[in-house]
Order: sequence, then structure tokens, then C-alpha cells
Amino acid sequence: MKLYDYILSPSCYKVRLLAALTKTELVLRAVDFHPGREHLGLELLALNPAGSIPILEDGELLLTESSAMLVYLTAQKAPEWLGNTTPQQTARVQQWLSYSQRLTASLGAARLIEMLLRPGDLAAAQAAGKMALRELEAGLVEQRLRGEAFLTSDQPTIADIACFPYVALAPDGSVSLDDYPSIRLWLRAIRALDGFIEMPGIHRLHELQPEPI
Repeated sequence: MKLYDYILSPSCYKVRLLAALTKTELVLRAVDFHPGREHLGLELLALNPAGSIPILEDGELLLTESSAMLVYLTAQKAPEWLGNTTPQQTARVQQWLSYSQRLTASLGAARLIEMLLRPGDLAAAQAAGKMALRELEAGLVEQRLRGEAFLTSDQPTIADIACFPYVALAPDGSVSLDDYPSIRLWLRAIRALDGFIEMPGIHRLHELQPEPI
């Protein structure tokens, strides 16, 4: 499988992270997203007219949405990451996958405006991001009351991977995570997974002090 990748893209990182966690080999093809804007060049627009990355090629299959890539990688290598144990859990995984798009549109937009000086309404993106974080915090509190550390069960699924990067990088868009203890515990739980890999701004778990419960 070939992944058209940008090292600073949280959406690309989702795919790299799941590949690492499921021991799936990827061939990475670096894209000069910034400042080169290669994703808007003729070669990549031929693959994805939307002009976005990541792009995943596997033989004749071409995927241009990160959530679809997560589903495909798990179906190929690790179906337990799909969380398909009951119809209810399947629906919950799908709901969080849809929710992750709101994180991209809010926290992701704030990060692009702050870091890459992209045009946009920073205050509106931050406000939408905080609203999304409050929803995530409430969902994780419910999970903790059930004795479960992840979004849909006591084991991680692609729902967690889809939501993790943009939440972890929220401070890059000047959105603090200080008010969300359940989110911080969840971030630690993901970073503690065997096979976890880093990206710039998201590091392995080195802290000696636990998060407050």
C-alpha cells in the first residue's frame, strides 16, 4: 500500500498510526503540502480532485478519505479494531467516525490558521473546537463510569484513532485541554498502546506523574 503523506498532517498521521498499531506495512510518498502546495498539482489532483491528502493506493483501489482508509486497513489486517461485536457498538464506532470530521473542521482549522497562517476565522474555529471537546469529554466520562478507557469499549477501535490526532494537537490552535481530565486520560491511554508512533507535536508517553482522576 502506498500512502501519499505529509508529516505534519493529523489526517495522514491517523493512517500511519493505525498501520503501526496493526503492523501493516505502508510505502510513504512524501507530499510537499507546505509551502510547495504539491497536493494541488496535476499529479495529485488526478488522483484526488478534491486536492486533499492523505491518498491511499493499494493496487487498483484508491481511497481519499482517512476514515475509509482506517476501515480498509483494519478489514485487511486487524478486524478487531472495527469494534464489530454488536450492532450497537458498530453504530457507536460509525458515530465517532462522523464526529471526527467536526474535529478536523474546528480544531484542525484553528491549527492551520495558527501554524500555517491560512485565512479563516480563528475565533469561530476555536469556539467550534471547544464545543466538540465538551461533547467528547462527556462521552468519555460515561465510558469511565462503565469502566472503559476508550470511546466504544474497553479496547481501542478506529473510532479512537480517528479522533485522537486533532484532539492531541488542539493546543497548536491555542485551544487548551486543561479543562478536560477525561480527554487527557484517554490521550494517555492511546499513547500507551503497544506500537504507538509519534508525529511532530505528539510524543510517546514519558511523563512520570499520572493525570488527575
